[in-house]
Amino acid sequence: MQAKPFLSIEGVDMTFKRGAATTQVLKGIDLTVDKGEYISIIGHSGCGKSTLLNIVAGLTKATTGVVLLEDKVVDQPGPDRGVVFQNHSLLPWLTVYENVALAVDKVFGKAKSAPERREWVMRNLELVHMGHARDKRPSEISGGMKQRVGIARALAMEPKILLLDEPFGALDALTRAHLQDQVMQIQADLGTTVMMITHDVDEAVLLSDRIVMLTNGPSANIGEILAVPLARPRDRIKLATDPIYLKCRQAVLRFLYERNRFVEAA
Repeated sequence: MQAKPFLSIEGVDMTFKRGAATTQVLKGIDLTVDKGEYISIIGHSGCGKSTLLNIVAGLTKATTGVVLLEDKVVDQPGPDRGVVFQNHSLLPWLTVYENVALAVDKVFGKAKSAPERREWVMRNLELVHMGHARDKRPSEISGGMKQRVGIARALAMEPKILLLDEPFGALDALTRAHLQDQVMQIQADLGTTVMMITHDVDEAVLLSDRIVMLTNGPSANIGEILAVPLARPRDRIKLATDPIYLKCRQAVLRFLYERNRFVEAA
């Protein structure tokens, strides 16, 4: 008997209504994700990438279709899906430690003792190299550090899948590269299943096992899925001239800029 997929997106359509007007954003999305897999979803602005992620997160209900995580229907938010947005979403009046502890107390308030929860918060802050800033508030740390705290907070819930919505999009190139390397290392260490939204072709190829390419909206669907057969661990410097990396990069660029060229609305 064939094992059931870890994550299954089945026949998902999404239509938004505003007054008498209706817009179909997604049409017929079917996708399965294996446990421990790193999936990137890429496409032009407005094609519904974030909408799809929000459906998997349980933040948005699909018009039709279903999302199953370990064969259980996803119909609301839950700690089994950790979400990191482009905006770090930290509470400004809480310290770095307190922002992560809030999530840990909510999820593990009954399962772990207070000392165990404190140790778990610090373990996850150390995982993203933010233990030294535990007593700082968001206004006292950089954008990249805020994103690291957001990642620590999501991981501290021990989610079955980590959902990243352009988590590095607002960062400078150097900070973005450091965080990408950290996420690669965390995924290698923990075996975390990741689904990431990105606009960045190089980021998608560097991090992913597969890249899911969406067609232009409205009624966007999956136009192509590209396997990225690069061995791990991956070194960004060596990959710059790797023929497999370059071939994958070219395939994504061809899809985005030849087959699905973005057209500005009039």
